[in-house]
Amino acid sequence: MKIYVDGVEREYSEGTIYEVVAKEFQTDEIPQIVAVKANNKLTQLMSPIEDGVNIELIDLRTTDGMRIYQRSLSFVFIRAVMELYKDTNVVVKHSLSQGLYCEFQGEHRLINRDIPLIRHRMQVIIDKDESFIESLMSISEATEIFKRYNMKSKLDLLKYRTKDYVKMYSLGWLNDYFYGYMLPSTGYLKKFDLIYYKPGLILRHPVEFSPFDVPKFSEHEKLYEIHSEAEKWGDILDVSYVANLNNKIEEGLAGEFIKIAEALHEKKIAKIADAITEQGKRVVLIAGPSSSGKTTFANRLKIQLRVNGLRPVTLSTDDYFVNREMTPRDESGEYDFDSIEALDIEMFNKDLKDILDGEEVDLPTFNFQTGHRGYGDKKIKIDDDQIVIIEGIHGLNEELTEDVLKKDKYKIYVSALTQLNIDSHNRIPTTDVRVIRRIVRDNGFRGHSALKTLHLWKSVRRGEEKNIFPYQEDADAVFNSALVYEMAILKKHAIPLLEEITREFKEYSEARRLLKFLSYFTSVDDDNLVPTTSILKEFIGGSSFNV
Repeated sequence: MKIYVDGVEREYSEGTIYEVVAKEFQTDEIPQIVAVKANNKLTQLMSPIEDGVNIELIDLRTTDGMRIYQRSLSFVFIRAVMELYKDTNVVVKHSLSQGLYCEFQGEHRLINRDIPLIRHRMQVIIDKDESFIESLMSISEATEIFKRYNMKSKLDLLKYRTKDYVKMYSLGWLNDYFYGYMLPSTGYLKKFDLIYYKPGLILRHPVEFSPFDVPKFSEHEKLYEIHSEAEKWGDILDVSYVANLNNKIEEGLAGEFIKIAEALHEKKIAKIADAITEQGKRVVLIAGPSSSGKTTFANRLKIQLRVNGLRPVTLSTDDYFVNREMTPRDESGEYDFDSIEALDIEMFNKDLKDILDGEEVDLPTFNFQTGHRGYGDKKIKIDDDQIVIIEGIHGLNEELTEDVLKKDKYKIYVSALTQLNIDSHNRIPTTDVRVIRRIVRDNGFRGHSALKTLHLWKSVRRGEEKNIFPYQEDADAVFNSALVYEMAILKKHAIPLLEEITREFKEYSEARRLLKFLSYFTSVDDDNLVPTTSILKEFIGGSSFNV
């Protein structure tokens, strides 16, 4: 059988699995190869090769590779805990500090001295190089297993299973369901770490920017706090897992549920507005990754500030782009508009300082067609009771407003940190929420296909890692823009767009993964249930704000 690896023809006997191919190409200079893409379809290493396919090797420098490693490591961790502590289950909560934050549920309360015991038990399983074995089970068989292990969230989700079987994995005595592929065996898990983080722990592993080893630990205290707040909201709404949301929808409670979720958003925005008012801030800086809903958030914040007697004005960093010929370029030679050096920081600081001093300022307007700034169209002069709101990706970077006193600034980080998980062992990555939002918005308002959005997404994520995420802990407030119900609304918009991506495109495997993800949700068909002031309207249309 012939296959093509990076364009080079290779021959293998029928029945050979992709693991054999991966081992031939694995070197010390290449991070661990954990899967392949066969004609753009993500395929696990245990699968037999297909004749004539083009192969792309997937290692830990890729998001797909990191997810497979993380998922396999989670399985080892879950088994180790169940072997050490009777009647105790692991709950995978969310990502944190280049790892997964997990808590225990059941008889045993985690304490610091448990960490070396768990780490040792995991290492024993890894050293034995035990196989991850895939099998198909009937719904009734899976039901019995989940009952035996007291995995209620997995039991609840089976009610919404449209197929009469479930793809399960076994690792020794333990059977479990996971959303995605596994490694061939535990011996691939060469690097991991556990850090006690009361009341749980962080399961850490190599990541894309550190594929050979676990990166140095960096605490993200504010991110943890906002995740904890999101989980409290989940408790208020009685929704922690997808099956809980589906139950609400099936019971005809979608409208009431949406109102409560939106009210929680409004309450949080009002609290932020009160803090800004009480502290006498003059400049509010709003930043966050793509498709976080920053624009709608800014509009809703302005309303709450008006309620408090303030009269906010906005200043756009987009009008301070340097002239096109001065724009820095990235490693590919393309214009890097996300770099802070793409902005005229000196001019921006001067104008902002003059505005705060009460002077009339002639603001620039950037012409994106000519690539140059012009003047004469906008002038601004504010009174003492007016504050300036600035929205942009560099809002948390002190360099953007270095000439403004820190005591006058209030920084807000906006991101979609979903409190909802598929089940107790399968979390929903926050990036999945944002990319689905962006697919729907790009198609509805920019005329872009899902293919184009996914093609650009890697570049978008690279810019976020460089320009946004390093500064998130510097925020005075964090606003979680995720809405627990939003996938039920977005599903009907996103599915037909993702189904247009066929196998000849590199983005095919990601499209299939997102389609599988959306399949877990029961759809809410009526978009009119979503208020016109909702952040979600920024993406599906019908917003009462100019977004």
